Amino acid sequence: MKRHLEKNELMKIENERLGFLFKKFKPPFQTPFEKLFEIFKELITHTSGDFDEAIDWLRELDKEYNLTNEDYTINDFIEDLLKKSYIKMKNPNDGSGKNKTELTAKTEKLLREHALKQIFGKLKRSGNGNHQTQKIGQGSDSTGEFKSYQFGDGIEKIAITESIKNSQIRSFNSEFKLTNEDLVVENTFFKTQMSTVLMIDISHSMILYGEDRITPAKKVAMALAELITTRYPKDTLDILVFGNDAKIIKLKDIPYLQVGPYHTNTVAGLELGLDILRRKKNTNKQIFMITDGKPSCLNMPDGTYYKNSVGLDPFIVEKCYNKARLARKLQIPITTFMIAQDLHLKKFVQKFTAANKGKAFFTGLKGLGEMIFEDYEKNRRKKLE
Repeated sequence: MKRHLEKNELMKIENERLGFLFKKFKPPFQTPFEKLFEIFKELITHTSGDFDEAIDWLRELDKEYNLTNEDYTINDFIEDLLKKSYIKMKNPNDGSGKNKTELTAKTEKLLREHALKQIFGKLKRSGNGNHQTQKIGQGSDSTGEFKSYQFGDGIEKIAITESIKNSQIRSFNSEFKLTNEDLVVENTFFKTQMSTVLMIDISHSMILYGEDRITPAKKVAMALAELITTRYPKDTLDILVFGNDAKIIKLKDIPYLQVGPYHTNTVAGLELGLDILRRKKNTNKQIFMITDGKPSCLNMPDGTYYKNSVGLDPFIVEKCYNKARLARKLQIPITTFMIAQDLHLKKFVQKFTAANKGKAFFTGLKGLGEMIFEDYEKNRRKKLE
């Protein structure tokens, strides 16, 4: 027994010398404010930025799950939101004389970070051996992360300090020797520019049948925007929504996005998306389209709408196929994410994808964000091959 204890003690000393410290895992401590704030971020996204509605839901959840106590109430939480500048009071100038509670830019940024963590944080990191492209480009930026050196990695990319450190750890108390196993290179991402248009369907079907499809779409838009602006600052992302018409929305407007009593004017969305990408100077361009309904609306020359929700209208869908062919001619791939199992929609998407030579994913709401992120990363890598 004494010998066993001595061995454990030696292992402890050795681990401390190497910088390792093993402890029982303890979840990070959360203050009452932090616990409520995590729930609040979800609720404010679901309510499209309606603060009063989100707080009403929070109070209902508090009654059911005892989220607060007499030491820290929902009113205390609201007061902290004001103190920490997550919300602000604004007079809407509507004659009511009542101030309206609004989110600040700080909160809008946090919502994007929250969405990114939820969606992108679930993705698996790519394996080792992603080799440097042979094509000449603008170079690459470091990520601060390392991977094992493999054949094909440039020798100039070897991280000397980290490699020597690995050798010292491996050959502790023995002769120093640097081997292939010790070598690591720093992960980099290339400065190639990608211009992306994300199209989001805001037709009425996005909230029909008791299924909320617009909230996951908003989260994808927020997370994609946060990923691009932080990791790929040279890339561009334009977000547009399409119902009876199509329009561009600003980054700060995403949390407040709502559906309306609209049909699905896919042609208008594609026209706007292609017009945006035509003006981009870089050559790498793509469109992501999230939709749950077949095309059912067109803008007519006289300013009216042509609408037909029954089946696949040949007049409408042929206009869509023409836009898909035009995008193919312009070398702009379209990736369609179909978040419903409608037979007519599936038939349309298949033919639309064939016309564009793009891609289609037939998916439910679960995993939508992960699929878009994986596809975004793949599309960027393809441009380097």
